[in-house]
Amino acid sequence: MSRSTQDHVDRLRGQWERELPDVDTQGMEILGRARRITLRVRPPIEAVFEEHGLDTGEFDVVSALLRSGPPYRMRPTELYKSLMISSGGLTDRLARLTRAGLIRRPATEGDARSLPVELTREGRERTEAAFRADMAVEARLLAGLSRNERATLTSLLRKLTLSLETAETEDG
Repeated sequence: MSRSTQDHVDRLRGQWERELPDVDTQGMEILGRARRITLRVRPPIEAVFEEHGLDTGEFDVVSALLRSGPPYRMRPTELYKSLMISSGGLTDRLARLTRAGLIRRPATEGDARSLPVELTREGRERTEAAFRADMAVEARLLAGLSRNERATLTSLLRKLTLSLETAETEDG
């Protein structure tokens, strides 16, 4: 492979092969690239959310509510389990989103942790706009791949994801 067609991971693997030739670095080919891709695409995606007055964590909450469909309402327990975050982390996000007028917590007596979380009209509109803008950015980021290449990559990533999820379930 010529130097002009090598990426950062190829160069790292070459260095490791020279220093520790007995170590299989094939995992780095996939996982190292996945990490580098994630780090590279985060800034433009996060900029989209910022343009809509959200951070990534807040977008995760409001998008989960929007995806849930009418009446765009979930219990906090459902939210933090679907987002795989702690209840404390969710509480902070909910407080910020409430102050911003994007969600409401219908007042009832009882434990605040069980109060439903509901998108406001502004929350629905802003979430939809942010999602549409995010998908446009992500489409531009993937423009270097053909439709067939994207389909193949999608299939392989799904297979890897399912394999990892199965391993977690079996180990957990």
